[in-house]
Amino acid sequence: MNSCNFKNLKVSEEQQNSYSSASPFPHIFIDDFLTNDRYSELAEQFPGVTDTTWYKFRSAMENNKRNSTDLESLPSCFQEVMRDFNGSEFIKYLEEMTGITGLIPDPEFLGGGLHKTGIGGKLGMHIDYNLHPTLKLDRRLNAILYLNDYWEDSWGGSLELWNENVTECVTKISNKGNRLVIFNTDERSWHGHPNPLACPEDVYRHSIAFYYYTEGRPANEIAPEHNTIFKLRSGEVLKHTVYDRLLVLIPSFVRNFLRKVKGML
Repeated sequence: MNSCNFKNLKVSEEQQNSYSSASPFPHIFIDDFLTNDRYSELAEQFPGVTDTTWYKFRSAMENNKRNSTDLESLPSCFQEVMRDFNGSEFIKYLEEMTGITGLIPDPEFLGGGLHKTGIGGKLGMHIDYNLHPTLKLDRRLNAILYLNDYWEDSWGGSLELWNENVTECVTKISNKGNRLVIFNTDERSWHGHPNPLACPEDVYRHSIAFYYYTEGRPANEIAPEHNTIFKLRSGEVLKHTVYDRLLVLIPSFVRNFLRKVKGML
C-alpha cells in the first residue's frame, strides 16, 4: 500500500529504460509526485527567510542559499514527508527505477533537507562528496523535490546536467512545483544551477533534497574519498575568497590539512 503522501510508486519499464539511457548520466523527473493536498501544505508552510532553522551558505560557488536539516524544528507535514522519503516503500521505488540495489537513506540528511535560495543565489557546477563522513557509505543517488508554486524559467534556477568534461550543458530541468528529479551521483555527474537567480526579492527557489547510499559501489565508479568538488565553466570568472580558491582548485589539500590539524588537537 502506497504512502498517502505519494500519488504513485509504481515503476514502468518505460521509466526504467528512460532512466538508464538518459544523457549525460542516468536521471529522470516525475511531475505531480506528491498528492495535491500534501504538496499544497508543504508549499504553504515552507519556512520563511527569517526562520531560525536556516544555515546560510556564503561563497562564490554557493551563494544566498539556505539549508535546514533540523527535522524536529520543521512543521509536522515536512517531518512526515521526509520520513517517507527515507522509508522502505520509497527505497524500493528507487531501486526499481534505477537498478541500484541495497540503497540506504541518510537519517542525518547531511547536505540535504530543505533548501531556500533567493535573488542572486546559485549553486556552481559540482560533483557531490562520494563517501558519507560518519556512516562511511558510498553516495549513489540524489532525489530533489521542488516546491515552487509559481516560478518563471526566465528567473533561472533550472537544474543543469553537464557532460563529463564540464564543457556543455546537456540537459536543463525546470524547478517546477511538485516535480521530483532523481539522478545518479558519481565522478561524472556534474550538476548545479550556476547562474545567479533573477527572481523578485520576495520569491525563493524551494526544494527538499534526499541522498541515498550503498555499502560499496561498482568498480568503475571507485575513486579516492573527496568532498564536494566545484568546477568553473569555460569563461566563468568569480571573485573568490581564499577559501573559495582552495575549494575549487585543491579540495583534497584542504581536507587533508584539516584532518592533520584535528589530529594535533
